[in-house]
Amino acid sequence: MNTLLALHDRELSLFRFPKRANETLQAWDAGDEYLINHITEKALPDGQNILILNDNFGALSCWFSEHHTVTMMSDSFISHRGALKNLQRNQCNRVKFLNCLDDIPAKIDLVLMQLPKSNRLLTWQLSKLRASLSADCPVIGVNKAKEIHTSTLDLFEKHLGTTTTSLAKKKHRLVFSHANCSTIHPVAAECEWPVDGEDIVLSNYANVYSGENLDLGARFMLDYLPQVDDLRHIIDLGCGNGILAIKAGQLNPQARITCIDESYMAVESAKKNLERNLGSERNIQVLANNCLDGMKQNSSFLVICNPPFHQQNAITDHIAWQMFCDAKDTLNHDGKLLVVGNRHLDYHIKLERLFGEQQVAIVAENSKFMIIEAIKNNDLKKNDLQKGR
Repeated sequence: MNTLLALHDRELSLFRFPKRANETLQAWDAGDEYLINHITEKALPDGQNILILNDNFGALSCWFSEHHTVTMMSDSFISHRGALKNLQRNQCNRVKFLNCLDDIPAKIDLVLMQLPKSNRLLTWQLSKLRASLSADCPVIGVNKAKEIHTSTLDLFEKHLGTTTTSLAKKKHRLVFSHANCSTIHPVAAECEWPVDGEDIVLSNYANVYSGENLDLGARFMLDYLPQVDDLRHIIDLGCGNGILAIKAGQLNPQARITCIDESYMAVESAKKNLERNLGSERNIQVLANNCLDGMKQNSSFLVICNPPFHQQNAITDHIAWQMFCDAKDTLNHDGKLLVVGNRHLDYHIKLERLFGEQQVAIVAENSKFMIIEAIKNNDLKKNDLQKGR
């Protein structure tokens, strides 16, 4: 796996976050290189105020901070942490970090953006740029050519302004635009809807997963959340809009609740949703974090988890594995991890390796999903776990 970005007689040492010993994925892609090469060929004058959107692990921020004032805006806690580590690793100049709910800074000279996977987030970002930028400020986006559809360009034209594209290079294409559309189309900050069959109303910011309806995995899990009289603490790991925590909180009104997600928009949505549906008097904590980093060991009775199987645009299972490991560390003896996932992901096999075969059970399953319970047993020896016993 290459960790050295070498272009134009300059080198950057770049790693994904969190840094893993057996990492197989790069911290940048051909789209980052395309943007760097394009701007370098244009001989951009030094000292520009550059806004960089959705910089995955800081490759663009590290590169352009050498000669420019850079603001990095991302919805991802992981991206922020990865960029900060790479900036420090390469002794780069300081960069200002913003999340996607922050205001666009004034006096921006150039906007560079990795196009997000979510069209809802793209539309939100384009509308914010249109409202904040001068018409002569260039906006240059990049994505894999196969992901830039006519509908993508239509979003640029409608919500930002005049838009053209480049030729494809290394399977990526640039999108050129300006904030000059004559009609401004308002984009609502949040989408709100009731959950069918539940006394729950959800409000979701643009980048919340399955933000316009309840995803099928969460829907399946709602019927299998436990109700336990002496349950004191529940962690919803990868909480999204907080739907699982809300239902668990309704079933267990005595329990305090901690919700964790790496999306700042998910965190803000979950805060609002838990307070709205459970009441402001409940003991609730909602955090942006990398899984359960920094959480006290042996401190919780129940972790519920609907893990993602991608990081940015890369499909990977290492996030689920980290979630499972962190959950095991955080659970008390006899504490439970309850996981829902697609059947083909074989989470039960991973959990058996980690918790022990006898400690893992399939609670429910249908044609697509499986709900798995893993119980922590501090008495199991390490070699027993490794053998799956």
